[in-house]
Amino acid sequence: MALKIRLARGGAKKRPFYRIVIADVRSPRDGRFIEKVGLYNPMLPKDDENRVQLDLERIQHWMSHGAKPSDRVLRFLDAAGVLKRDARNNPKKAEPGQKAKEREAARKQAEEEAAAAAAEAAAGGEAEEAAAE
Repeated sequence: MALKIRLARGGAKKRPFYRIVIADVRSPRDGRFIEKVGLYNPMLPKDDENRVQLDLERIQHWMSHGAKPSDRVLRFLDAAGVLKRDARNNPKKAEPGQKAKEREAARKQAEEEAAAAAAEAAAGGEAEEAAAE
């Protein structure tokens, strides 16, 4: 049986409240769980001590039995000093997708063509004026 330490959502619509639970990976997110080991209330300010409440003793017990924390719970455990979470780095995060790059290239090409046509028209206009004189 694979165990996971994860969040189970409760609360009303637009007012989330989460229980931190030990659950089988096959059970639904808000469904059956083995034990409740903490609470997370994202509606409270970040510096409030009641925002995240963890039963660290029980969490360490379940981790010794093979329970793996989810990414969000791992953040909480890292903040509590229990586990170390590696910082993620995604250098391509802000880079536009393939279609956006294609649209940008097409837009630049159209601008260059318009500028070349305008320069050609201006040069052609000067030549006509010189011939008229």
